[in-house]
Amino acid sequence: MATSHAIGIDIGGTGIKAAVVDLATGDLVSDRRKLATPEGGRPADILKATRELLAEFDDPAGPRLPIGVCFPAIVKRGHTLSAANISDEWIGLPAEQMFEQELGRDIHFINDADAAGYAETRFGAAKGVDGLVILTTLGTGIGSAFLYDGVLIPNTELGHLEIDGHDAERRAAYSAMERESLSWEDWAERLQRYYSVVEFLFSPDLFIVGGGVSKHQEHFLPLLDLKTPIVPAVHRNNAGILGAASLASR
Repeated sequence: MATSHAIGIDIGGTGIKAAVVDLATGDLVSDRRKLATPEGGRPADILKATRELLAEFDDPAGPRLPIGVCFPAIVKRGHTLSAANISDEWIGLPAEQMFEQELGRDIHFINDADAAGYAETRFGAAKGVDGLVILTTLGTGIGSAFLYDGVLIPNTELGHLEIDGHDAERRAAYSAMERESLSWEDWAERLQRYYSVVEFLFSPDLFIVGGGVSKHQEHFLPLLDLKTPIVPAVHRNNAGILGAASLASR
């Protein structure tokens, strides 16, 4: 039976966030609740914290809503093949199965940048856009999502392109700007190089820039000179929740 609501859970290196989502509008129909990610980000600790957070949404008298979980890792067939800002112990684990056992129900499990990209397709800047949309999240690293005619192509990891002898995110992520005390102009030069390479390789129809820094987009997006339109994401802090919930309902 189709449902109009689902729960999205967004697991990050610093916090675990969750809310109930209206799948028709993308609105949150509950408070967004958050727990700090346990120090070290080890599997048993994150699983336990996620179960505690979900318990705040479960109504014994109500329906069991679909659950989507997004996670800072490459996710292939339910296994986590990398680990960003969490314990390396996650690498190679059957994480989807582990969350299902801990939570006592089926979930949809997906990479966090892919969830954010899907949210923009359903409810944000990519809605109704034909062709190839590339979302990048600029934060501690650079996450990415490919969406072709609204269909998600998972696990692209464009932050790890090697450009000028460097892992791209090492020089162009927002953390590089903070770490090296770069001006907006100096950082934009690095973004220009990064997006120019991605543009040449993939010929996208639209770039969307997410991550917390996108709320300051007026300081750097106008400095970029690209053939492809580049716009800020509509959903920043809630993007993972929205995307995970939407995918869980399918």
